Amino acid sequence: GMIHDGESRFSINGKPIHHFLGTSTFSEYTVVHSGQVAKINPEAPLDKVCIVSCGLSTGLGATLNVAKPKKGQSVAVFGLGAVGLAAAEGARIAGASRIIGVDLNSKRFEEARKFGV
Repeated sequence: GMIHDGESRFSINGKPIHHFLGTSTFSEYTVVHSGQVAKINPEAPLDKVCIVSCGLSTGLGATLNVAKPKKGQSVAVFGLGAVGLAAAEGARIAGASRIIGVDLNSKRFEEARKFGV
């Protein structure tokens, strides 16, 4: 159900469909709470901005609001996809002296270096 009113926004033949964390869907149209919406520039490339919705806020928020590294500390980031790179950026912003990146896909290391890993 929805966080604010406990009601599902999706149904099939009048029966509610339950979803994950407010909305998880491939619907063409849906209704969501205003707190789950972010306006973007219509000219922004959707294949790029789509990662901002979850990856950026999750990784950056986890680092700055939960881990809260102090200036000069070392930080290890496990997984260097969108969330991991955002976590690394959070560590850089917080002033980490060394950011260690761990990923099974070695092709991600070059991009990660751009984020201070």
